[in-house]
Amino acid sequence: MTDIQQVPLPGSARAALAGADVIGPADQDATVSFTVLLRRRGELPTELVEGPDMVSLDDFAGQFGAHPDELDRVRGVLETAGARVTDVHEASRRVRATAPVSVANSLFGAALNTVRSEHPVTGESITHFARSGDLQVPAELDGMVIAVLGLDNRPQVVPRIRPLAAAAAQNTSYAPTALAGIYGFPADADGTGQIAAILEFGGGFDQADLDTYFQGLGVTAPSVTAVPVDDVTNVPGGDPSGADSEVLLDIEVLGALAPKASQLVYFAPNTDQGFVDAISDAVHATPTPTVLSISWGQSEDNWTAQARTSMDNAFADAAALGVTVTVAAGDNGSADAVTDGQQHADYPASSPHVLACGGTSLRADANGTVRSEVVWNDGTSGGATGGGVSDTVALPSWQTDAGVPTRAGGSGTGRGVPDVAAVADPATGYQIRVDGNNTVVGGTSAVAPLWAALICRYAQVLNSRLGLLQTAIYDGISAGKPVPGLRDITSGNNGSYPAGPGWDACTGLGVPQAALLDVLREHLASGAAGASTGAGANFPPTD
Repeated sequence: MTDIQQVPLPGSARAALAGADVIGPADQDATVSFTVLLRRRGELPTELVEGPDMVSLDDFAGQFGAHPDELDRVRGVLETAGARVTDVHEASRRVRATAPVSVANSLFGAALNTVRSEHPVTGESITHFARSGDLQVPAELDGMVIAVLGLDNRPQVVPRIRPLAAAAAQNTSYAPTALAGIYGFPADADGTGQIAAILEFGGGFDQADLDTYFQGLGVTAPSVTAVPVDDVTNVPGGDPSGADSEVLLDIEVLGALAPKASQLVYFAPNTDQGFVDAISDAVHATPTPTVLSISWGQSEDNWTAQARTSMDNAFADAAALGVTVTVAAGDNGSADAVTDGQQHADYPASSPHVLACGGTSLRADANGTVRSEVVWNDGTSGGATGGGVSDTVALPSWQTDAGVPTRAGGSGTGRGVPDVAAVADPATGYQIRVDGNNTVVGGTSAVAPLWAALICRYAQVLNSRLGLLQTAIYDGISAGKPVPGLRDITSGNNGSYPAGPGWDACTGLGVPQAALLDVLREHLASGAAGASTGAGANFPPTD
């Protein structure tokens, strides 16, 4: 292969994987999979992402996808160099390909190593590719390419789930159905006509578990379909303490609270490439989903800038298409399990295009009367809700008046996390079934599907997609003041951040109440927003 003139790829710098044993340079004949992300042919207008307008899936590619000429150029460069293009997707601006390591190294100025590391979810010793430093792209693609993901296929994310500690002295637990009354879910809705997408990066589910679980709740089991991404499929591991618990938690919470919503569960590789491909596959699916629920994440400084940019763009696609994205805010308090003594926000919860979901500790009686609800913080051994101020994402316009504090060190402020909350403390946790076992779990992993189910019910009642929900719930906000439709949580802390009146970096604006439906109805009416929603519908822009 001839030498390729190259230019730097901004944002591609990657740190060496801490604790990994470098076995040596990767086998030059081994095959590596990667995704190339391209720029948009036209920028998304702010009013389409944050406002009431929505674009149809059919129109999206032609306005905001990659330009066909640039897709063809990228494909030609890759194939000429010896790569095999496996998929081209105009709307999500992706070219997926495989190549020998030697070709990938030459194309992108990489120096892939084979390393051995401990898997952050299973704890097993695994062997994979890793790199450090910056990437480059062929000069003829300069400015077209915004990211090249997947060359380094280290595990990227962990589930935001917490089991109930065996030594917990006092605990209570809730069937998810009981939380519908506590949080004021509209009683005349069940998610009929809605599609809920869920992302998973390991594990799987068995239909027998679902049948038994929902029968026990007296709820009709929802339609649940596994969708493979990048050749990863639904593979139950038979280990209730593994990734299966995350998968079953997501499906069972969402299904118990919105049983008539159809669920599409996307199983993807636990890599930055897998995460971006899963988001894009889900958001750009036909028909368009109502909501996307994500309960996996990692401290935002553990992602490359190009990966965060790629994901932010995909989440902006979701907002423009009317899809609400709910994301767990993390289970390790304000430090997010980073040991540098600083505060860290979790990603993708800190994306400005997702609804970040924090956690509480809830005590309610058998009638659903709330006796107390405070910030979830069980200390270093038991977990605490994530939350804080982003170091990488600017303060969104809709959060300007919320009272988000400055970053540590006084370097301005950024996106405040979370936006909303619900119960997450495993000591006041969720009753679920995993691999034939009934158990109780918590974590903000449960809050993301709870809010996803609530949004499905709202969309059914309002006959409208809701898109970026923050534009409604932050509307008219003042620092230190509670907002309509959400019950303010004012007691507790998650480490460095205390709860207080109004928005805070523990539970955001609070937990849902029945009045939130009226807030959303008024917001839609004031902006002549939204479009009728139902399975199979793709909606025109609202002018």
